[in-house]
Amino acid sequence: MGAIRRTAGLIGAAAAMAALAGCSTPPAPAAAPGPSSRETRPGGPGREQPQSPKTTGGPTAVTPSAPACPEGGVRVVEGGGDAAMGLRIASVRLVNCGTAPYELEGHPQIRLLDRKRAPVEAEVKHGSADITTGVPSMDAPAERVTLQPGQEASFGMLWRNTVTEFDVPAVEGWAVEVTPKPGAPRVTAELTAPVDLGNTGRLGISAWSAVDR
Repeated sequence: MGAIRRTAGLIGAAAAMAALAGCSTPPAPAAAPGPSSRETRPGGPGREQPQSPKTTGGPTAVTPSAPACPEGGVRVVEGGGDAAMGLRIASVRLVNCGTAPYELEGHPQIRLLDRKRAPVEAEVKHGSADITTGVPSMDAPAERVTLQPGQEASFGMLWRNTVTEFDVPAVEGWAVEVTPKPGAPRVTAELTAPVDLGNTGRLGISAWSAVDR
């Protein structure tokens, strides 16, 4: 009987030790979660990778376009100039802005316009003889000039800014209206510096010449 009691006590003690050992064992780790609808990217689990900002349809820069080519296929613009001791020299440039060759020969027909675009009274002559001497470019003989698209020609203007009669208003031209050749449409060049004739009333012009570029 004592042996049986000892055996039962040993079995109970063993069972108690086993129970204590089971309590100290850590629980098994939980199963890893499956893939979610969000893609995991660098920066930590469950955090989305920052996206580049979207471009909105804001205003875009507009490149200014060149002025339209006039009806005759050419435009005129103010050229360079020089002034010394009351003697003025300036030029007007003609650009072939069309798509076909453009021929010039001789002198253009011109008239000056004031600030209000009214014609100015002036006697326009060929060359420099009535104004001064010793300006070869003004007195060069006329030659035929053929301009391909994009090429230029020019003519010169010569005058004196002299006031000899104080009771006669001084004349100023702020634009030059040009007929490049007989029958061609008129084109106008705006001026930043006036053709200030004083009250001489005379303007000399040269023949057309090609502009080397």
